Amino acid sequence: MKIAMPQQKSRSVFIILVFLAVINIFALTVVRTLSAPQLLEVDFFNVGQGDSIFIKTPSRHKILIDGGPDNGVIEKLAKTMPFWDRTIDLVVLTHPDKDHVAGLIDVFKRYRVDNVLWTGVVRDTLEYKKWVGVLEKEQASIVIAQSGQRIKSSSSGQSSERTVYFDILNPSDRLEGLEFDKSNDTAVVARMYFKDNSFLFTGDIGFSAEEKMVSSKIELNSDILKVGHHGSKYSTGDFFLEKVLPSMAVIQVGKNSYGHPAPETLERLEKFDIDTLRTDTDGDIEIISDGNNIQVKNENEKRKTIK
Repeated sequence: MKIAMPQQKSRSVFIILVFLAVINIFALTVVRTLSAPQLLEVDFFNVGQGDSIFIKTPSRHKILIDGGPDNGVIEKLAKTMPFWDRTIDLVVLTHPDKDHVAGLIDVFKRYRVDNVLWTGVVRDTLEYKKWVGVLEKEQASIVIAQSGQRIKSSSSGQSSERTVYFDILNPSDRLEGLEFDKSNDTAVVARMYFKDNSFLFTGDIGFSAEEKMVSSKIELNSDILKVGHHGSKYSTGDFFLEKVLPSMAVIQVGKNSYGHPAPETLERLEKFDIDTLRTDTDGDIEIISDGNNIQVKNENEKRKTIK
C-alpha cells in the first residue's frame, strides 16, 4: 500500500532532515576541533608585500600579528579558522604602515577583536586615521606595547606546560602619542616561546633597533626568525643573527620596487647556515610546534622537521 504524503508536509520533512544533517556535520566538526592535539600553530600568510601572521595557541587563543596591505587577509583567515568562529583574542599591530595595518581595518569589520596591542605612535597617513577610527568605534581592550611586558596564553586549570608566552622586546620606551615620519624602528618586537621552542617576530625594525636589543642583553635566541622589514638590506645584521641563531628564517615579501629581499640579507642568512623560506616563492608557510619539535610546511606541500 502506498500512502501519498501531502506536498507541503513532504517539503517540511525534507527541510528538517537537511537541517538535522547540517547540525550533525557541525557537531562533528566542533568535536574534531576540540579533540585535536594541543599544538602551537603559526601561519605566515602570503599577503604580498606586507606582514600578516596568525597564531593558534594550545589554549585555542587566536592571535593576529599585522594584517598586510589589503583585505586579502580575510580570505586567509577564512581558510584557517572554523567557519563559525568570528572572534580573535588578540590583534598586534607592530607599526601603522600601510603594509601592516590596512588589512586589520577589514578584520575588525568581519571579526570581533577582544584585545589590541600596539605602540600608539602617530602617523599622518590615511591608513593611520582609519585605524584610529576603528579603535574608537570598536570595544576591544587596548594595551600600549613596551619592552618588559609579558603576555601569557593559557586556560584555567591548564598545565603550565601548555602555556605560551610572549615577551615584548621593543620599543624600549612608551611611545603613545608621539609622531613619527618613519615608524619602522618603533615596531613591536615579540619573542614567543612554548616549552623548548621559540619564535622571534620583528616587524620592520632595522639595524638601530637590533643594536639596541643586542646591547640590552635580552634573550634573543630563537628557533624561528621572522626576518625584519621584508628582507631589507638595512635589517637582519650579522651582530643580530649571532644572538638569534635561528634554525629557520621566514621572509614575508611580495612584488615590490624596493629590492626586497636584498641580496646582502640573503647572503647573511646563508653565511649563518639558516634555512630560509619566502612567502613570494613558497606561499603560505605553516609551522607546527608541540613544544619540543617543529614541523614546517609551505604551500608547495614541502614538509620539514627542523628540531
